Amino acid sequence: MESPMAEGLRSRSSGLKPIETKRKGGIEEYDMVTVEDEPLSPMARLFHDRRFDVHAIAFMACKTRISPQPVKEKLVHTLLKHPRFTSLMVVDEENLTDMKWVQTKIDLDQHIIIVEVDETQMESPDKFVEDYIYNLSKTSLDRSKPLWDLHIINVKTRQAESVVVFRVHHSLGDGTSLISLLLACTRQTADDLKLPTIPTKKRRPRPNYLRGYSAKEGLWRLLGKFWLFMVMLVNTAVDVFMFIITIMFLKDTKTPISAPPDFESNKARRIVHRIISLDDLKFVKNAMNVTINDVALGLTQAGLSQYLNRRYAIGGKDKGATERSNNLPNGIRLRSCLCFNLRSSAGIEDLANMMENGSKGKRGWGNWFGYALLPFKIALRDNPLDYVKEAKATVDRKKRSFEALSTLIMAELLIKFFGIKVATEVTCKGFSNSTICFTNLVGPQEEIGFCGYPITYFAPSAYGQPSALMINFQSYINKMIIVVSVDENAIPDPHQLLDDFEDSLNLIKNAVMEKGLVKNLK
Repeated sequence: MESPMAEGLRSRSSGLKPIETKRKGGIEEYDMVTVEDEPLSPMARLFHDRRFDVHAIAFMACKTRISPQPVKEKLVHTLLKHPRFTSLMVVDEENLTDMKWVQTKIDLDQHIIIVEVDETQMESPDKFVEDYIYNLSKTSLDRSKPLWDLHIINVKTRQAESVVVFRVHHSLGDGTSLISLLLACTRQTADDLKLPTIPTKKRRPRPNYLRGYSAKEGLWRLLGKFWLFMVMLVNTAVDVFMFIITIMFLKDTKTPISAPPDFESNKARRIVHRIISLDDLKFVKNAMNVTINDVALGLTQAGLSQYLNRRYAIGGKDKGATERSNNLPNGIRLRSCLCFNLRSSAGIEDLANMMENGSKGKRGWGNWFGYALLPFKIALRDNPLDYVKEAKATVDRKKRSFEALSTLIMAELLIKFFGIKVATEVTCKGFSNSTICFTNLVGPQEEIGFCGYPITYFAPSAYGQPSALMINFQSYINKMIIVVSVDENAIPDPHQLLDDFEDSLNLIKNAVMEKGLVKNLK
């Protein structure tokens, strides 16, 4: 089946002729997991409002060209075992707020799109793939079919022999759910029976505060825990208040990367990526005794500061790029609207077992997330390590708050008592009055294969969100993939922004070595 995006690209580039995959006729038969009709969750209904029509995508770069038939055969026994991917979203004509998932048979030829081109007539394969995804972001999934599709682009790029783009409507699940499900459909290339290994944070055993201590020591420890709980309550009250006034009137500072006024009419996003060394982030992490997330946030703040300093100099006098002399206005308020997964995650093992056994398990699946506003410090620093220190302080403060849980409860109450339209308006205000969406996800530690095809890297992103800039960090083996999804009206040069992120990491790493925080890279 030929993609409409491929058709648009073909009209722009003569000689690039996508090849149609011929159907063999009929809908392929397979065993579905039979489930009862299920109403949409409040958060899933929110994503079906046209003003918040968000699509999640994941692109996988493979080491070989891909044949569609093995992919179809694998998906029948993995992805299609999950009820969400064989269900239609149905709206009751008499009651438009009554939405539910209804199972149906699907035709895989309508969900798997094959793109092949004559590479000898192609100026830049990487640009072709980038333009393909950009044109894809101009479209929405057909709601008369299950809300997903898979695009196989058999084009050799600088880093891969082919690229797979997996697109899912966000109402099917949050980003963590969708990435976990995708990884559950993969296997290690070294052993095709083993699932990917995802590093997890080791939980510390809960101490008994009264055992092994005197009564006085135990009392002080309990008081310490009580004080921490009170601090979290106060922080939560402050954070929820800031979230409410942000929805009402408190906007971020207008900067060159702010969403344009007509952002609702332009949901297309330019999605580009950059691969950096995960070992470099670990090097900084170990030297400064912080987390990978702290380093990722620190280099993001540094890169954004460098980028904005350059943008503010356009059309005026360049004052320099130092802490004392630069082009940045004082007191820039720039925040990210973070999405926090608040359920107990099923993990890829549970999802794989669910699909293999045909069970109806729903633990760890669906849209159950809250929002939190994360302030970004936009300022140039002569000491690059200050970017990481400031990021750590910000993240540590946010960890001592129930903001995400509170905003989830607020969203569900809004939907229940005021309806989808009001809840969507509030959600859009939260995103549009902030500037950035930011995520950092942990990926497999070893090479994996999708439907038997080895993957050289993969990364998630999204389009349809009100923010002009989304930044995703995704680790894979020894790589960290940075993906930005931008509104080109606000950020016309996303590759320059990626350059600034990469340069910022190098500055931070070099500063660690110059200050002698570690003696070597091992």
